[in-house]
Amino acid sequence: MRRRLYFLLPDVSSTIKTVDQLLLARINSDHMHVMARPDISLESLPEASILQKSDLIYGFERGLLIGGLTGIIAGILASLSPNLVFNVGGIILTCAFAGAFVGAWASGMVGSDIINSRIKPFESAMNKGDILLMVDVERKQVNEIKAMIKKHHPEAHDQTLDPTIPAFP
Repeated sequence: MRRRLYFLLPDVSSTIKTVDQLLLARINSDHMHVMARPDISLESLPEASILQKSDLIYGFERGLLIGGLTGIIAGILASLSPNLVFNVGGIILTCAFAGAFVGAWASGMVGSDIINSRIKPFESAMNKGDILLMVDVERKQVNEIKAMIKKHHPEAHDQTLDPTIPAFP
């Protein structure tokens, strides 16, 4: 199980040094994500993807659930028709899958345009020029990594810790 650590850094050079230190601590660059204002060049830093920047995953999950439930209700209502010649279970299942698909797609599209709710607290600092570094570490490494960054990079402001992160982003 991984946990996500958030650090605010004052500039790109400080962020590069911090990322290098994390690489020396055997944190894979795939587990580091950097965000900044659009006008700041992140050079060779591992930039955050749309999965970290937006609420795409949350929107997808929410749409899947709401669409699936709506499909089940629509399937039940359709099965109440007196002229029904199809299998009732098949209609409900088909409507549930169709509703889940449409709901996940639509809600995922909306979620991709909304800033990640976990990132919102850092938005004002990033607008001022700070750089956000997100690091995904094993649970047993959390204190070690926080202490290392505090010792070697006092300019890095330790912000928060996500209790868990999804396995796939």
